[in-house]
Amino acid sequence: MGQQSFLPEIDRKKTQAAVEAALEKYRINKFLTYEDREATTTTAWSNTPKGFTGVISDQTANIAIYNVDSQAARKEYCERIERVVGRMPKKEALLIKERYMTIEYDYITDQRVYSFIFDPPISEPTYSKIRWRAFYKLASDLRLIVTKGDGGDGREKD
Repeated sequence: MGQQSFLPEIDRKKTQAAVEAALEKYRINKFLTYEDREATTTTAWSNTPKGFTGVISDQTANIAIYNVDSQAARKEYCERIERVVGRMPKKEALLIKERYMTIEYDYITDQRVYSFIFDPPISEPTYSKIRWRAFYKLASDLRLIVTKGDGGDGREKD
């Protein structure tokens, strides 16, 4: 008799897609600059008479809070990804950093990484194994594991 597993089977393609999306978000947050919101200094003309509406709004404070909070959230997201990668074995960390965490992402191919970045070069099947182990660790830490038959939003069940 075969041994029965109580762990759900991982959907590798969907999990890989989720990790690649997280790394895309990392690159956007790390390398693209965001323009801070600014307060408008001119008034908008309105035909409606102004009176007290009971709503107190401080446009400048709201904009300042948004600018600080969104910048802090982007920084924290990048630091979280970097911490996970920093705890990986050297080969896994090298693969993720050189292939997915670089501003040159669009110009770096898997073949370039396993042929030129690794010293000595490794084969494509070995590269795929290392990449899957690294993706699995990222998916576990970021709670992105997708299981087969998971009809939800693609996130791991609690």
